[in-house]
Amino acid sequence: MYCESQVAHIYFGDVEHIRPKAEGKYPHLEFEWTNLGYCCARCNNAKKDQFDETCPVVDPYSEDPGTHLLAFGTTVRHKAGSERGAITIATTDLNRPELIERRAIRLTQLQNALDACYRTSSEAIRATLLAALKEEGAADKEFSMFAAALINANQPDGAL
Repeated sequence: MYCESQVAHIYFGDVEHIRPKAEGKYPHLEFEWTNLGYCCARCNNAKKDQFDETCPVVDPYSEDPGTHLLAFGTTVRHKAGSERGAITIATTDLNRPELIERRAIRLTQLQNALDACYRTSSEAIRATLLAALKEEGAADKEFSMFAAALINANQPDGAL
């Protein structure tokens, strides 16, 4: 939900309460579908029951995270002026060392695939490979924001 890791590969996952169910917070939203998300334990534990109604964390289910966040190399940055982006990064610890390491591995794999794609002299093969690589930026893929940023940055003259 927050870090884009493939949670189910290593863990069952947690149900994240976007607005905390803790007493005195939002207990009436404990079973409200729009308040629930699928989250890794690391993000869930980092966020705890933190929530500020005036500056909430970005909810990737109901809004485009790209409005507040951007992939910059292997780290997440908030867009200039986005307090919500900054709060989301800090609250869920989106630049923890383990994530940066996993993102680096993923980006290296994608860069190698892009290099191979652009080495071919066949335009038809290149187009087919690029279309397949573009799918790596789909929302259901691990570290999709980072994959999409790398793939788009490697497009000649903004072809995508």
